[in-house]
Amino acid sequence: MKVFVADNYEEMSRMALQDVLQLMQLRTEPLICVASGDSPAGLYSQLVDEVRNKRIDVSHWNFVGLDEWVGLNGSDEGSCRYHLDNQLFNPLHVAEAKLRFFDGRAADMEKEIEEVESFIEKNNDIDVAIVGLGLNGHIGMNEPGTDATSRSHIAKLDPTTIQVAQKYFTGEQELTFGVTLGLETIFDAKHILLLVSGAKKAAIVKLMLEAEISTQIPATLFRTHPGLRIYLDKEAATLVADQLENE
Repeated sequence: MKVFVADNYEEMSRMALQDVLQLMQLRTEPLICVASGDSPAGLYSQLVDEVRNKRIDVSHWNFVGLDEWVGLNGSDEGSCRYHLDNQLFNPLHVAEAKLRFFDGRAADMEKEIEEVESFIEKNNDIDVAIVGLGLNGHIGMNEPGTDATSRSHIAKLDPTTIQVAQKYFTGEQELTFGVTLGLETIFDAKHILLLVSGAKKAAIVKLMLEAEISTQIPATLFRTHPGLRIYLDKEAATLVADQLENE
């Protein structure tokens, strides 16, 4: 586990992007897992800028989405796919054949889950997983108490997740379930890049780094992953900055 603390959000995004680009060069047809949310949005913006300025080529990359709200898909404003379409997939002109994302409106959700897992298996597992950290310690929609050996599944959403999610919608959105890559699915990734920004995340960052490893704080499970890199901006690192400086 490596922890990097940046002075601000932009620097945090740049640090993470540099590592993404380095790690994705290791394979000819790499698979990257992408999460929606505020923390990784800056990384995506900088990646799009690099591609538009023809400094890098990502046409050989494959993409898989981390999670989606059950009942929603890319046609719904505020969905995870909607945000990533706008921030990443559309600006990069990602071909549909190189992209697999949960459709929360699928008639057969079990088949949908199987197809996402098959896409990952076909691409020899995830090379780089970009994830964020929930206020309750979740990764993806793997809520507190999720089995550590879980593969992709439908998850009942924690009240904290439902409350926080409302910021992505113009009006109050009824959310009950999510569909997500499982903890073991994510753990199988060769590299996991966890981005966390903002003072509101400082308390859960401290728990993630210092609490006993437990499914009650799913993010703690990833401390044992050999390819884990954590990127914090100064605000998110407020409660752990002294400890990190002394290590």
